[in-house]
Amino acid sequence: MQDTNMPLAERVRPQSLEEFIGQEHLVAPGKVLEQMIRGGKGHSIIFWGPPGVGKTTLAQIIARSLNMPFFTLSAIDSGVKDVRAVIELARKSGHALLFIDEIHRFNKAQQDSLLGAVEKGIITLIGATTENPSFEVISALLSRCQVYVLQPLNEDHLIALVTQAILKDKWLSEQRLDIKEWEALMQLSGGDARRLLNLVDLIAASLPADNKAVTNDLVQDIVQKKMALYDKTGEQHYDIISAFIKSLRGSDPNAAVYYLARMIEGGEDPKFIARRMVILASEDIGNANPNALLLATSCFQAVELIGYPECRIILSQAATYLACSPKSNAAYMAINDAQALVSKTGDLSVPLSIRNAPTGLMKKMDYGKGYQYAHQFEGNFVDIEFLPDAIKGTKLYDPGSNAAEARMREYLRNCWKEKYGY
Repeated sequence: MQDTNMPLAERVRPQSLEEFIGQEHLVAPGKVLEQMIRGGKGHSIIFWGPPGVGKTTLAQIIARSLNMPFFTLSAIDSGVKDVRAVIELARKSGHALLFIDEIHRFNKAQQDSLLGAVEKGIITLIGATTENPSFEVISALLSRCQVYVLQPLNEDHLIALVTQAILKDKWLSEQRLDIKEWEALMQLSGGDARRLLNLVDLIAASLPADNKAVTNDLVQDIVQKKMALYDKTGEQHYDIISAFIKSLRGSDPNAAVYYLARMIEGGEDPKFIARRMVILASEDIGNANPNALLLATSCFQAVELIGYPECRIILSQAATYLACSPKSNAAYMAINDAQALVSKTGDLSVPLSIRNAPTGLMKKMDYGKGYQYAHQFEGNFVDIEFLPDAIKGTKLYDPGSNAAEARMREYLRNCWKEKYGY
């Protein structure tokens, strides 16, 4: 009896290259994967492509076709210990294929743990990634794998996938769907075959027995009522990260950890989240709490080292700290104003007194002449001109209204009250 609780994408997953739709440049007769399977000998591979285009399915087909024990790990919730356990099982069976989904989320230590087993032929590795492997996979591992790029599925591929599913799946075929319009299905799936098939499954289950006509309006209505998607590449992705950043900026740690949880549960890249917090630490906190940048940077480094699932705790610590920090965008506004000034005034001449004079000719031209070394003066300060003559006296940094920058303002007032008006 068919298990209809299993997602449709799993129920109709192709079992051979003949059933596989798309990626003709790899699977068609005479192409590299078809030749590999026909030759009966596999090699380690990195599949690089967008979500839902067949990376997992191809790995399973290769293992089945070559009669190899198949192990799978997800980089989101697996660590070095899990990798070593699989390698030991593979060693006992003689050889195995290990599929690692989202391998770009493995940190260096986790990727290093694979090298020996791949080199010795204990495992044939197939990694799947949506990110450029040149940046995300260590060179030692990359050199032991062939990288194959999977292309986005076009509309013909997606329609063929649904048609095949309706014929192949017993329960779905009994629903007698009549798909009159495809646009909404195409748009909501975003080229992701897994999402498309699961949408079709949801729609089929939601329609009354006496009306199985599928229209764009109907699809939109059902999805809005019954699905909560987190699309890592689409509108939802930008909405959630926007809400997260604005919650941090607005000093609301409760909302911040909520949106952080949404991203974690949706499988968002933790380095993306940490990177955005590093930016916020300067843009929205800045000199109001300089430690914020240090903590955010440490968070990014720790996330890169540890990965999921444990790095969620580090992300939460950093997010709540940033949300509870005093805020200032003074440094952000200063660089914006400075860049606007440069665009307006062009390449103004640097005052001669603060130019570098590495050659005798430059010294003869008065480069560096009249420069006064601040540390030789009381308070380690001397009043000389640093800006070009055309813009001297232009104030670009205006400290924010917080305790830390109030101290900065007082220092600048003692130094530059007359010149800059602090």
